[in-house]
Amino acid sequence: MHWLWLSALVVILDQLSKFFAERLLVLYAPVPVLPFFNFTLAYNPGAAFSFLSQAGGWQRWFFTVLALIISAILIMWLRRIEGERLTAFSLSLILGGAIGNVIDRLWHGHVIDFIDLHYAGYHWPVFNLADSAITVGALLLIFAHLLPGQGKHRNS
Repeated sequence: MHWLWLSALVVILDQLSKFFAERLLVLYAPVPVLPFFNFTLAYNPGAAFSFLSQAGGWQRWFFTVLALIISAILIMWLRRIEGERLTAFSLSLILGGAIGNVIDRLWHGHVIDFIDLHYAGYHWPVFNLADSAITVGALLLIFAHLLPGQGKHRNS
C-alpha cells in the first residue's frame, strides 16, 4: 500500500490545476499555448468524451458510484501486489485520477477540464490531469501485463 502516495500526489496536482484553471480561464475561451495546445476551461457533467453529458443529472451519481467502486477494487488490488512495481505504479495513477474526478463530481456537479489538444482544426475532447493519469495508468497496466513475469503471480 506504499504506492498510495502517488495517488495522493495525482489528486493534489489535479485539484490544484483545476483550481487555477477556474480562476484564470474564461469558460470555453481558448488560450493558445502552443500551435497544437490551448488551455480551454470546460465543464463535463458526463464521462469521457462527454458520454451521457445530456442525461439530465442522474449520470453525476452513476459515475460517482462507479468510480468509487472501481477505486475500492483498485485499493484491494494494490494491497495484494508484491514486487509488481509497474502494475502498482499504474494502479496508483488510475486511482488518483478516479478520485480527482470524483471530487469534482461531488463538489461541483461536473468534472473541470482545461487541456485542449488540436491539429489542423480537429480538437481532441478537452480533458484534465486526472484523465491523463487514468489514461497513462491504463496504458502502463496493459504494458506491464505484456511483459514476461509481470502481472501474474507465478508459483513455479
